[in-house]
Amino acid sequence: MINKQLLQPESIVVIGGSNNVHKPGGTVVRNLLSGGYEGTLRVVNPKEDEVQGIKAFHDARELPPTDLAILVVAAKYCPDYVELLAKEKQVRAFIIISAGFSEETHEGALLEQRILDICDQYCCALIGPNCIGLLTRWHHSVFTRPIPNLNPKGVDFISGSGATAVFILESAVSKGLQFNSVWSIGNGKQNGIETVLEYMDEHFDAERDSLVKLLYIENIADPDKLLYHATSLIKKGCRIAAIKAGSSQAGSRAASSHTGAIASSDSAVEALFRKAGIVRCFSREELTTVGCILCLPPLPQREGGLNFAIVTHAGGPGVMLTDALSKGGMNVPPLTGPVAEELKEKLLPGSSVANPIDILATGTAEHLGIAIDYCERMEDIDAIMVIFGTPGLVKIFEVYDVLHKKIQECKKPIFPILPSVSTAGPEVQEFLKRGHVNFCDEVTLATALTQIMKTPAPAEQNVVINGVDVPQIRRIIDGIEDDGYILPNLVHELLSAAGIPTVPEFVSADKDEIVAFAERVGYPVVVKVVGPVHKSDVGGVTLNIHSQQVLSAEFDRMMQIPDATAVMVQKMIRGTELFIGAKYEPRFGHVVLCGLGGIFVEVLKDVSSGLAPLSYEEAYSMIRSLRGYKILKGTRGQRGINERKYAEIIVRLSTLLRFATEIKEMDINPLLADGDDIIAVDARILVEK
Repeated sequence: MINKQLLQPESIVVIGGSNNVHKPGGTVVRNLLSGGYEGTLRVVNPKEDEVQGIKAFHDARELPPTDLAILVVAAKYCPDYVELLAKEKQVRAFIIISAGFSEETHEGALLEQRILDICDQYCCALIGPNCIGLLTRWHHSVFTRPIPNLNPKGVDFISGSGATAVFILESAVSKGLQFNSVWSIGNGKQNGIETVLEYMDEHFDAERDSLVKLLYIENIADPDKLLYHATSLIKKGCRIAAIKAGSSQAGSRAASSHTGAIASSDSAVEALFRKAGIVRCFSREELTTVGCILCLPPLPQREGGLNFAIVTHAGGPGVMLTDALSKGGMNVPPLTGPVAEELKEKLLPGSSVANPIDILATGTAEHLGIAIDYCERMEDIDAIMVIFGTPGLVKIFEVYDVLHKKIQECKKPIFPILPSVSTAGPEVQEFLKRGHVNFCDEVTLATALTQIMKTPAPAEQNVVINGVDVPQIRRIIDGIEDDGYILPNLVHELLSAAGIPTVPEFVSADKDEIVAFAERVGYPVVVKVVGPVHKSDVGGVTLNIHSQQVLSAEFDRMMQIPDATAVMVQKMIRGTELFIGAKYEPRFGHVVLCGLGGIFVEVLKDVSSGLAPLSYEEAYSMIRSLRGYKILKGTRGQRGINERKYAEIIVRLSTLLRFATEIKEMDINPLLADGDDIIAVDARILVEK
């Protein structure tokens, strides 16, 4: 729970506050004082009479009633303090900085549970334990630095790691990113990241609250709650960006050793973020860069990608930025025509206006202003990026003053890239003090922009059942008695009930029946062994059989394969190989994967993921985010696939999974796309009831 005593306490006591500002107890007091806390501040320290100018209580029993308690004492003392303060001093909010709880030992977990039980008994809010504290415009209850500029329209930042929060703040402060609040949840026993988002969602005021939320997540304890409240906030006008650490197997071990978290699979995280509309980031620099972008005026929408003008006095960074924007699907169009020629006349001889616009190393503040003005006039330019540093020979306050004025005057967004944070440190700091941000690395900026532009809007939560026979799906699933991979005929029936086209096939242990089916559908055909899970590994797949004689021989051979129970024969068809798979992830539900088949799945791992149930918009987003999407669109004279049909199959598969939760794993590989048709050729389904 989160309450007023936590957010707006009229009185705060620091248990373990001290005069030593090199220890957490001292720095918490220092930060509260320097942060201008206007309520009553108290300190409990048995050895000091006065702490940083504040009268100290030697015993917590001497305290008057207090709203918020910050505990900076050994873990073993914390439960007794919490009980005393909650029961006798009406404390209704606790921030426990102390470590040594569930993140370390079983005994620590028991201490933590006792604290939680007391807080629940007395309806107290709890942040921590094992955190750096809470930073708001009301009170600076943290023991760390830096303390960023706090602004009602700055970002809200919630972190599952205190140390990482400090490093992210370091990155943010250097860019000029401002904050509204910083939440370090520590072990998150009562209030985790999902709970904080829930509070922000349920108490959201568009006029008063921050519209940008940044998250650092090590454990998604409640995916449904995260999805619901992130989606709700984004639909209310917020933007959310997040890092989910511990996605790889090695990273999961690192996260577990740090927080006791069990990392979720990367595909499930990707799917959850896609459904919610969360911008996914992979580093501190990327997260803070995305945060800076989201604090700027919103970019327009343009079919075919946004058009950027680059104004620079250094050719190399302009080229690197052009490459990075192009790689991300954005455009740096050439500037031609009378307006471009007019601009060139007003710049120094040798300047280039081709885009990037290079005003040369000798270009002045006036030349920068002229170039920006012309970009503002060009109708096919959506935003302007300005790269301007210094070799350290002259001061460039005047240049950044012009940039400041243009950012205020221009209707188009301007992205300042000021790389000389050392040689032009005072000038950059003066620019940041005016409320601006700085993207000191152009490629990081382009990468962050790419992540933002490819993040879809939150998906609708409706289940698409049109064309899916739900009663038939349940009849088939309910009729399955044993766990494991189900028989091919049941796979075929389930796909048919979901409205997913399948290639004609027949399964039998009788050679004559197999031959008769092949004669009916016509050669060539494919035969596959039934029984072994990995058919190819045991020589259980033969393609392109053109005659009865070869078919009979292959039947005899396959029936001799260990564990073989029958043979499947299919009409052989050709086309572009596609892939769809699904896996049930505990707490998340079914994660649906799609991609190109064959080498793209097995070697390149070119797949995208979504969380079932899926909408058509989500399915299209998944397809278009594939690296091999251009192949699906058609290249070098090859006809593209029926994208609408592919999306339809993805959606129907997700609906099948929604009503057959007993399916724990499945894949259709390949789906073959030929012209307008897309047909499932091979599939396997694992059921656990």
